[in-house]
Amino acid sequence: MRLSILDQAPVTKGNTAEQALKNAEELAILGEELGYHRMWMAEHHGTNALASSAPEITTAHMAAKTSRIRLGTGGVMMMHYSPLKLAEVFKTLSAFAPGRIDFGVGRAPGGDHFSMYAMSEGRQPMLNNMYEKFETALQYISDQVPTEELYSRTMATPSGIKLPEAWLLGSSGNSAMKAGEMGVGYSFAQFFNGELSKEILDTYRINFIPTEFMDKPEINVSYMVTVAETEEEAEFQAGPQDISRLKLMKGEITQNITPEEAQEYPLTEMDRMRIQEARKLHLVGSAKDVAQQLRDEKEMYGFDEAMIVSIPHSQEKRLNVYRLLANELL
Repeated sequence: MRLSILDQAPVTKGNTAEQALKNAEELAILGEELGYHRMWMAEHHGTNALASSAPEITTAHMAAKTSRIRLGTGGVMMMHYSPLKLAEVFKTLSAFAPGRIDFGVGRAPGGDHFSMYAMSEGRQPMLNNMYEKFETALQYISDQVPTEELYSRTMATPSGIKLPEAWLLGSSGNSAMKAGEMGVGYSFAQFFNGELSKEILDTYRINFIPTEFMDKPEINVSYMVTVAETEEEAEFQAGPQDISRLKLMKGEITQNITPEEAQEYPLTEMDRMRIQEARKLHLVGSAKDVAQQLRDEKEMYGFDEAMIVSIPHSQEKRLNVYRLLANELL
């Protein structure tokens, strides 16, 4: 199984955003050493819990710090940017790191409505043209003239650059079908809603049309994971993420507290039930057990690659998650 990394540059309680970005760099270097296939940075706005607001810049920095691992965005939030700008950014990245850059896009805002409107300078964001925008960006990246009149009288530079891989993020049958029809990779965010199904992935495969971005169907699935040497230690390290997930259900995005604070956090019986239900979105346990669960799900659903996002409070514990999984699966 291919293993990859999805990172959000988490800013855990007591730490800084600057350190979070340095932690992302450290994770990229370690991921390459361990044999991870790719690392993507997410895009988030309007929160002090995550420092990944400019994933394309982080990607450029990490490309200079590594030599083999694929790098990219998981994903850049298309609604905020012109397809011309998207194409020029990723063509430039690909010029600096040929054959290693992934153009991964998402249709969500990556933040609340306040940040969404600030990103659009107060204008009403265009929410219903994401697939068309993606198609235009792909045409520009391919040095083609886009069909839409607004974009048909200019070009995306630098031209003649080796194409990056292109990926569409999603968690529904509609996005799966579109990814297939557009001939790009499909990335399913299992840790968002836990609704991965063979039907969704089959929809992508059935509708896939080969392109210069992808000659055959490629599927990766993103999992939230906390593993340790023992199940007990994994449960201890997973506590802060459980509390953060609980707060997210209540509309709060907060920094991960320490495991000790999570143990003392006051929970109602309803809170405990919600945390237990949310565990379908968070794989917790020994590395051996979680690795076997990933193998079983790969066999069941037929995806090609598991992307791991992990947010223990401690950077060392986070790095250890990736080490332990590499030992079991790579």
